[in-house]
Amino acid sequence: MNAFFKRQLTDYVEYHRDPWNCAMHVFGILSLFLAAVLPLSMWPVHALAIHITLAPIMVLPVLTYWVLLDAVLGTAILGAAVILLSVAALIVNYASPTFVWSITMMLIIIGISVQVVGHRVFEQRQPALVDHPSHLMLGPMFVMAKLFIALDFRQDLAAIIERLPPQAPRGPSPLAEEHQVGPLPHS
Repeated sequence: MNAFFKRQLTDYVEYHRDPWNCAMHVFGILSLFLAAVLPLSMWPVHALAIHITLAPIMVLPVLTYWVLLDAVLGTAILGAAVILLSVAALIVNYASPTFVWSITMMLIIIGISVQVVGHRVFEQRQPALVDHPSHLMLGPMFVMAKLFIALDFRQDLAAIIERLPPQAPRGPSPLAEEHQVGPLPHS
């Protein structure tokens, strides 16, 4: 894990403590990724006898960035991206452009809504993206990291992500109670 990624993830985690918010991010991030690649999948690119669309070309820099942040997580995201790019290609092959744009708008609304609800309702704070725009790129890495931790593959990530936040004292400490004087007599 690269040091920059570790610092970014440590900060990102502070905005994503609630498990319901994290679950909503899974759906939101998948929806937004698919919404981003759907329209790009409609534009074919023909170069060097290779027939692809603009989608994989545009996704390649961010996939490279994720692999550079953490090779294992980035590679796993690459696998998920291949699946989502295939889904997008399938939709584009069988749907009209109007339908593709309708699905894209619906996915954007769903993706943003579930993440905003996750932050407002469950975290009760603004999304990390408001304070740190670079966190837009960390969402997929965070979701994949949570999956790897759940599968017990990355304890180094668990040490960062599952670290409990410091809790405020809930009452007097046990030592303070030992030295307390009983109730004052009434006059």
